[in-house]
Amino acid sequence: MRRTFASSLLGLLLLGLAGCSAMPPDDFPREESVDLDRFMGTWYVIAHIPPAATNDSWNSVERYEQVEPGVIRTVFTYRDGGFDGEPERMEPTGYVVEGTNNTVWAMQFFWPIRLEYTISHVSPDYQTTIIARSARDLVWIMARTPTIPAATHDRLVERVRELGYDTSQLRRVPQQPLEQRDDG
Repeated sequence: MRRTFASSLLGLLLLGLAGCSAMPPDDFPREESVDLDRFMGTWYVIAHIPPAATNDSWNSVERYEQVEPGVIRTVFTYRDGGFDGEPERMEPTGYVVEGTNNTVWAMQFFWPIRLEYTISHVSPDYQTTIIARSARDLVWIMARTPTIPAATHDRLVERVRELGYDTSQLRRVPQQPLEQRDDG
């Protein structure tokens, strides 16, 4: 009986981990290729469908640095609940999935689970991007500046809708002007 329970538990765990695949299906929209050197640096989260931990984030900023080929040091900072909220920080590691032309990363917040992180869009000038997941549960619209023109925002939201997301769930992330920020 004990062995059956343990085997069942192990099977459920492996099944759950299989659902956390870092590779989207072939038909999930993503960029053809991404120049990692150009993609590295600071990105401000303009809008998102966030994980629960960051659903009330303000001044959200994602910073990328390639520390070795295909390994991306990621620092995500934000204020919880307001511009004067508690500063928060997450530091997952991104691993570029081989054979994806740098468009799919496996984002690891803790071992052994790596989550899909797909660059579904990046503008030709590398000023805006959409990071998505084929589960269509989380998405981030990001830019190199804390704010973007309304027309650009609307075009990016339309792209998110075309990816199959319910855009009514998108939350616009409050961002202060650069001169007022203390991002840490």
